[in-house]
Formats: sequence, C-alpha cells, structure tokens
Amino acid sequence: MAGKRRADLGRRRFIRLAGGTAAGAAVAGGGTFTALASGVFDQTTPDPFGGMPRSLALSLPSTGGSETTLPDLPEQLADGTVTRPDPSVARKMPRAESAPVAEDVARDVPAALPFDFKRSGYKALGDLPEHMRPWRDRPTRWSGVTPNSDNIYLDAEGVLQYRPDRNSPGYDQPVSQIQFALGCITSYRKETDPTRKALFLKRAKAQAKRLIDRRVEARGGWYFPYPFNFTLGGHPGVTFKAPWYSGMAQGEALSLFVQLSQLEAVTEQERTLYRTAADGAFATLLRGEDGSPWVVNKDRSGYLWIQEYPGVGSGVDDNTYNGMIFAMLGLWDYIQATGSELAAQLYDGCCTTIARYFPLLRNSRWYSYYCQTHRVPHAGYHQHHIVLLRQLHWQTGSPVFANRQDVLIDDYPYPFLKAGSVVALAKGTHTLYQFKTNSDGSFSASGADRILRSKKVTFSKATSAPASMRRRIQRLGIYCRISSGPYKDWWVGEFYPNAFVRGEFVSSMYRPHRTLTFPANKDVIAYKFGTNGSTGTTKKVRFNRPSKAPFDCRAVVNGRPMCRITAGGLTGYWVPSNDIIVDGA
Repeated sequence: MAGKRRADLGRRRFIRLAGGTAAGAAVAGGGTFTALASGVFDQTTPDPFGGMPRSLALSLPSTGGSETTLPDLPEQLADGTVTRPDPSVARKMPRAESAPVAEDVARDVPAALPFDFKRSGYKALGDLPEHMRPWRDRPTRWSGVTPNSDNIYLDAEGVLQYRPDRNSPGYDQPVSQIQFALGCITSYRKETDPTRKALFLKRAKAQAKRLIDRRVEARGGWYFPYPFNFTLGGHPGVTFKAPWYSGMAQGEALSLFVQLSQLEAVTEQERTLYRTAADGAFATLLRGEDGSPWVVNKDRSGYLWIQEYPGVGSGVDDNTYNGMIFAMLGLWDYIQATGSELAAQLYDGCCTTIARYFPLLRNSRWYSYYCQTHRVPHAGYHQHHIVLLRQLHWQTGSPVFANRQDVLIDDYPYPFLKAGSVVALAKGTHTLYQFKTNSDGSFSASGADRILRSKKVTFSKATSAPASMRRRIQRLGIYCRISSGPYKDWWVGEFYPNAFVRGEFVSSMYRPHRTLTFPANKDVIAYKFGTNGSTGTTKKVRFNRPSKAPFDCRAVVNGRPMCRITAGGLTGYWVPSNDIIVDGA
C-alpha cells in the first residue's frame, strides 16, 4: 500500500507540474504511458538557438517540405537485358490446356508448408484503414490508362506488353501487368466518373485474364511465365532462359486476384474465377526447390525467401529484398480474404527473414543494397525499402520495421524539396561548397560528390535562401543546395541550429503509435512549433527514472530527427530522437 500511495502522489505531482491528465493512459499498440510522475518541467528554458532567432527555429513555414517519399514503381527489367528466345522454345511455351475448375484447384493446393523455417510470431493484422492497405497508394493515373512509351504499350486485347525498344517485339511481363492492374483497381475505387471507372475496371480484368489464360499448371499451382530471356546487369548468375518464373509475380498475383474478387462490380462467375486463381497462385508458394518450377526456398541458416529471381539452388539466389516484400503484400491480402493459416505462417517467416537480414540490407550512411547476395547499392530501391518497411510496420504493428525504416531514412533521406523551401542560416560565418554532382544536384557515380571548391560567407544577422535539395553528400553528411540568388548551386552543411531547411520532412506516421523513453537524470528539451508566422514554445524535462511516452510520428523538423508525443503534459511536443530511446531499436 505504501508503494501505491507513493505512486499516486507522484502522478498528482506530474499533473500539477505538467498540466497533463494521461500519465497512466493506455498507449495505442501496447504499453502504458507511465513513469512521468517525477518529471520536472521548466518553462523558462534558456535560449538554445545561438544566432538563430526563435521566430525561425520554433516556427514552420506554410510552404516547402519533402516533394515525395513514394518513388515510382520499379520496372523489374530496367537494369537487365531482354532477348528473344529461340523460335523453337517460343513455339513450345507451356500453357494451360483447359479452363480452370475451382474444385480441382482447391484440391491441389498443398496442405502443408514446403519445409520448416524460422518464425518469430509476426501477425498479419487485418484492421488497417483503407489508405494503408496494399496498393492503395499506387493509383494508375488517367493519363496512363492507355500507355504507349518506348518500353510499354497495350496490345489489341488491352494487355500491357513490355518491349526493350519501339523496334522490338512486345512480351507479356507478369509483374508489370499485375502492378498496372492493381493501380487500375485503386483508381477504380476512387473514381467517380462512370466512363473512367469502367475503363479502369476493364484494364484490370484484361490483365487478370491474360495471366489466367497463359498460366502454367505445375506442382499443384499456377505459375505465370516470362516468355523471354533475361540477364540482370551487375548480378552474376542472374540469367534466365524462357520460360522462367518470379516469386515477385507469384505473390503480387495474389493481391490482384483477391482484390478483383472483392469488387462489387464483378459477376459471381468472375468472382469465383478470381478466387480460384488466387488459390492457384498461393499453391506455388507452398512448393520448395525440390522440384521445378519453384520460387520459394530457405537459406542455409533456415530463413525463408520468396525469390524474385530463383536460382538453381541455395547460395546462388539473388535474395532480393523489394521483390520479397512486394510478394508479401499478396500474402497479407490472401490472409485477410481466406484466413489461411499456411499463408499466415509464410508471412511470419518472411517477416522474420526481413528483420534478421536488415544489417545486410543496410549500407550505413548511404543508400541500401538491392539484394543480399550481390550487395549492389541502389538509390531508387533505397526509397522502396523505406516505403515497404513502413507497410510491414502497419501490417504487423511491430515497431521493429518502423525502426528499420527510420534508420534508412537517416542513412539517405529523400533528397528533393518542394518549391518554396528555404534554408535558414544563423548569424555568423558559414562555409559553402560546390560538389561534383549531376546537373540537378543528385549523386553522380563519376563525380562521387567530390569537393570542387569552397568559400566562407559571413552574415551580420540570420537570413535564409531558397533550397531545392537536402541530401547526404557521400562521406560527409547532410547538405542543403541553394537554388537561387548569389549562392545558387552552392551547398551548406546542415548543422543545427546554425543551418537547416525549415519545415517538416520525410515524415513517418506510425500505426499503432510507438513508445519512446526519456532516460533517467537527463535534461531533454521538448519543442512545440508555431505555424502561420507564430513562434512556438519549449519545455525542459528531467526524470529521475526512465519515463515513457507514446508518439505517432517521426520527421526531420527544422533540421533534426524528432518524435511527436501524443499523450500527457507533452502532447503535441516534439523531442529530438537522439535524446530519447525508441522501441523497436
């Protein structure tokens, strides 16, 4: 009882000092907001900003920010070479010989996992808001509903075809067809114009029909063949002769067939067909490399892989990260639609693999590696890894994946800024640089961010300059590129509070909310930023034991990675991430 009285007194003291009412409130996603009872809130924080006025350091502009953190979908074949198969192979390309029978497909789906693999208990949570579900962030634009570029076009049946160039023949490319169809489904859901809505649905159905018509029935499952030869550049051993198969296509097909079956506009006959097709695609994820074809195996340490580029045996597979996670989105869709325990176990195994091998994915202070085996860093796929890890956090509720995406954002944040972005410069002397980059400021492999020249400039008072980019310069740090004025195309290093781009950047929203911990006996300054020209406030806190709080967002705010608290006396305040400890680390 004495301990309880001390705790109650502590809670009342927290409420009195901080103005909070939720010291023991539940944290969304688990845990409780506790141990803030003995905190001391100091409203008269000394000015920590030096030569930077509080009006700049504690306010957010109405314009500027990150342009986007959602890169265009990757073209699976972009870094490789497509060649025509031998005519005799093309004539003998395997095809299903009859219409699918739902009962036969259901009977042939394996009733057990293909092999044992490591699992950690990750769950595919089903209570996601619509906008957080797979592919909802990837609509096909109306301008792209009838594509015709150097590499893609629609054939007479409205099916997407891939061609190396305009003078080459077109081929079915399952991943491109599936992703195009999923984008059309997302646009169909959002579209209100009946004519456009009908065309989006027509396009999605056409892609699904082609996949079904040209499926290869083998080992109790439906495989979707690539009818061309392919070599992936920079990845020794990733060379395929037609027909070949990809685990990325097999998993994404699950999303396509499940999502089509859930649309009210499809007929019951179509709905049955799409559900049957989903079962056929799922069956291929239950067949290991002890037969052919296959897209699923485990490595020598017992971790499960859905192989985007299946090799000829363990140890020579590409172990591609983005292809595996894109396939996992299909497993999530299939689990929600069917409740399949086998799919749930596969999903758990895949999550376990991604979490285990994150250290091999990461390329510290630069962009991450495309695959585990060849370890080729890739700027575009780095952004995909961030987005995909964020989706795994939403789907599992695990802070592990949220933490991993935070690490990748800090390693190499999305670099391009919106029009109107400005870099704030404190009173005093700054060193400016020019680097060997591409013309738009992006990294040049040949230039390697080499320093070309530098100069010092001194300002008698704090000032600002337009900025177009905020990116990591190789081997140095985060730098901001000035986009106009006397210092156009010069870069200044981000060094808080002396120089930073004003605003909130590379924001990550967490669901469920995460938990941060204030270390014991450490002063931490919390910040609330003003908007629309107003200046925010600060609070200095110190706790005599580790103290927890929930947070819903992490972003770079006025030059520093920060976490936004959602309960208690610090609700709405941001704390620097290097001053606290976060879950999932």
